[in-house]
Order: sequence, then C-alpha cells, then structure tokens
Amino acid sequence: MVSRERSSQIFQIALPIIGGMISQNILNLVDAAMVGQLGSTPLAAVGLASFINFVAAAVFMGMAAGVQAMVARRIGEGRESEAANPLNGALLTILIASIPITLVLTYFSEPIMSLVNDDPGVVEHGVAYLDARLIGIMAVGMNFSFRGYLSAIKMTQFYFKTLIIMHSLNILLNYLLIFGNWGFPELGTQGAGLGTTLSMFGGTFLYFFLTIKYTGRYGFGIHLPHKETLIQVLKISLPSSAQQLFFALGFTTLFWIVGQIGTPELAAANVLTTLTLVAILPSIAFGMSSATLVGQALGRKDVEDAYQWAWDTTKIASIAISLISIPMLFIPEVLLGIFLHEPEVIEIAKVPLQLVGIAIVIDAVNLVLMSSLQGAGATKITMVVGVVCQWLIFLPLAWIIGPYMGMGLTAIWLTQGLYRLFQTFWFASLWNKRQWAEIKLH
Repeated sequence: MVSRERSSQIFQIALPIIGGMISQNILNLVDAAMVGQLGSTPLAAVGLASFINFVAAAVFMGMAAGVQAMVARRIGEGRESEAANPLNGALLTILIASIPITLVLTYFSEPIMSLVNDDPGVVEHGVAYLDARLIGIMAVGMNFSFRGYLSAIKMTQFYFKTLIIMHSLNILLNYLLIFGNWGFPELGTQGAGLGTTLSMFGGTFLYFFLTIKYTGRYGFGIHLPHKETLIQVLKISLPSSAQQLFFALGFTTLFWIVGQIGTPELAAANVLTTLTLVAILPSIAFGMSSATLVGQALGRKDVEDAYQWAWDTTKIASIAISLISIPMLFIPEVLLGIFLHEPEVIEIAKVPLQLVGIAIVIDAVNLVLMSSLQGAGATKITMVVGVVCQWLIFLPLAWIIGPYMGMGLTAIWLTQGLYRLFQTFWFASLWNKRQWAEIKLH
C-alpha cells in the first residue's frame, strides 16, 4: 500500500491534471459526436487528419519532457529563481521553428492526405480539417511546454483552469462552425478544425497571463534563456520529440493499414482510438505527477525516494484506470452508439473496444514508468523502446494480420495490446536497473 502522505503528494499534482483531462475527455467525445453526425466518411477523415496533425505537432510537444525534467530538478536543488529558464528556451524555440513548418505542411496537405488514403471523400474532408488544424501547431507545442512547467512547480491548478476554459470555447466554436448555428457559416469538417485551433491559441494566451502573474519568482519571461540551458533543454527534448513524432507517424500508419481493410473499419478505428486516448488521459496525469516527484527527489540527491515514487504512482494509477475500463468491458455497444450510427460498424468495433478495456490498465503502468524515466532525464532510452516496439514489432504485424491475411480489426487491436504489454515489461526492467539516477541535468 502507498502511505497517506505519499498518496497526498501524488494526488496534489495529478488531480488538477485529471480534472483538466476530464475536460479533455468531454471535448474529445463531443467533438467526435458532432463530426459523427456528418457521417462515417467525415468521421474517418477527421480521425486520419487528426493524426497527421499530431505528427506535425509532435516535434514541439516533446519539448514538455525537457522542460518538466529540468524545472523539477532545479526546484529540488533549491534554484527557484532560475527554474523557469528552460520554459523560456522552449517557447522561443517553438516560436521560431513552427512558422516555416506550418507553411510547408499546409502547402502539401492534399498530397499528404492522398498518400495515406485514396477515398476521394476522405481526402476532401480531411484536407479541409487538416489545413485548419496545422495553423495551431505552434499553440499546441507551447501549451505542452506550459503543462510541463506547471507540473514541475506543482501549480497544476492553472493547467486545470486553462483547459476548462479552452475546451468550453472549443465546444462552442464547433457548435457554431460545424453546423452554421447562430448565423455563422456552415463549414463542416473545416469548422471542426478551425474551432479547435482557435481554442488552442486562446489557451496559449491564458497560459502566458497566468504564468506571468503568478510564477514570476521562478524567472518566467524575465530574461532570455541561457545558452547552456537551451542546449540542455534541446538535448533532453529532442529524443522525446522524436519519440512523439514516431508515435504519431505510427498511429497514422496504423490508420493507413486499417484503411486498406475498408472505410467502415477506418471509422471504427477512429472511435476506438478516441476512446482509448480519452481513457488513458488520467494515466498521463499520474505519469506527469511521478515525473515531477522523481525529478525533485533527484534534485535532492535522494535516489531511493525517486525510485519508490514511480512504483507508488503506478499502484494508484492502475486502480484508477481499472474502474474506467469497466464500461468498455461490459457495455461496449452503448459507448460505441454515441459515435457510430451504422449497426455494422458498431459490430466491427465491439470486441476491439473490449480489448481496449484490458489494454488501458497495462498502459497505466506503461505510461507512469515511461514518464518517470523521462522525469529523470532518460529520454533517449524511452525513445528507443517506443520506436522499436511500435515500428519493428507492432506495425509490421498489424499489416500482416490485417490487410495481408485478412484477419480484421479485432486481430490488429489484440496485437496492439500485446505490444504494449511487452513495452511495459521493458520499461519496468529499465527502471529497476536505476541507471537513470546517474543522469546529470544543469
């Protein structure tokens, strides 16, 4: 069992993030339900375009790992006045790099969509959504960096407040822009993308306001990042960014593989993925809590305490996610019926959703241990594990048993669960070896 005092510290960081994740859950569900009313083809297109956008933003999302690891370590070392310097460096890097990337990807959005799917309807709806989303990759990257920073200084209540406002705005904008309500233009899938992008930038502005107002003592925005700090942030963040990039490319490749089976399967896969990402968000929150506690313990040079934080957090996360999995296991048709309206597509997705209910408990352990390693600065090895398991094991098997052997969506989702189990054992082995305790952060 985890002691009351240690549980309290875990929940102090994780609960506001989980609250924000509940808002994220509502956003994802409402977003999918709204687009689902346009039909299976737009729903499949938005799912595919979302992961292409995820690929584009992944490079910047990885900056959060470097920010959180370095800020938490500095807090543990008692260097509060310069704790925000890694965040300053991350935001500056994202600002400079995101603009040219956005312009290039927007120019090539139609060829990219055509490359991953040959259904004209999917391409048409997907390009409209993707172009609107690509404008916001700067905001996505900055928001992730703010999340890492706020978690590291244990002020996740600002993350919670920002997400609530941001997601409420997103739902309102989707309502207005997808269907043309209240005199707004009816933009369909383009409106869904535009609503999300505008809400992301709204969140970025709110993060700047709250961070400047309430975290000035940590040095946010007071000075440009030190050269050594910027190099260290990039050194830690780039492997994490590469891992995010390959993970996102892997999901896009998975959607391409499923698309070779059929459009109904692609629509089902979109909903399954949405429900999976919704269900594992609390695990991400617990992982961020563990990363902060591990980083601060290492700053105090208490390796044993850092080691124990990961396992204590894993216990709590596993119990919490087990409760979330119950509806997936016992009433899958009810959950699927919210998003899918064709009985044959619901039938395709039923058993895979039950498999998701089992796999997300495994993923709770997987994500906490991975985040703990990243919190210690071990981003290179987490990248290697993630890329090997996804690209060298899962995706080749998914293509063989799916399009090649014709075993369908259930076989692919079963294989996905098994690969995540293997990855979890790998992370557990790395954590127990404690080589991460030797990593120096300046």
